[in-house]
Amino acid sequence: MGNLFSAKNREVFSTPISMNNPVTVQVLGICSALAVTSKLEPAIVMGLSVTIITAFSNVVISLIRKTIPNRIRIIVQLVVVAALVTIVSELLKAFAYDVSVQLSVYVGLIITNCILMGRLEAFAMANGPWESCLDGLGNGLGYAKILVIVAFIRELLGSGTLLGFNVLNHVAIQEFGYVNNGLMLMPPMALIIVACLIWYQRAKHPELQDKE
Repeated sequence: MGNLFSAKNREVFSTPISMNNPVTVQVLGICSALAVTSKLEPAIVMGLSVTIITAFSNVVISLIRKTIPNRIRIIVQLVVVAALVTIVSELLKAFAYDVSVQLSVYVGLIITNCILMGRLEAFAMANGPWESCLDGLGNGLGYAKILVIVAFIRELLGSGTLLGFNVLNHVAIQEFGYVNNGLMLMPPMALIIVACLIWYQRAKHPELQDKE
């Protein structure tokens, strides 16, 4: 049990959530971060979906990595990810249809998410199932964290709601001059918020800044 949660494994899990976040440091998965973060609920579901798929695909590829011919490894990885994405997509349609409609094609596009393919190629192909699972969970949660932060800001300031519940659309608040900012619901604002998060993280951690 101690080996399962060794310092190295804890680092594998925690580093992508903070210091090596796939969105703010590696700048991966930006497209979906712009597209599904106008509301908090679809952002949470998208983040959880990517986390589950990344973790399971990492484990599957890690288990069969020694039997995969090098020439077709990318094809095998795509097949595994596509199968998992299809399962998640069908589950969303069955149990969370409204959210599935809001996510539209972006669930299917998880197949081409750079985070998934990057972790399969860079980590799962060279490490055991447990470490690969932790890596997948860490990167998925790191991605989900950014989506939730962006969606929280956009829905709150753009619609005055959170998870559909009214927060700011009250007469007492509006009498102070508050008006919902419709620009927050447009994709360019998501890019600006992500850029601010990238700036904040790099300012807080100078070691992440590019050296001239």
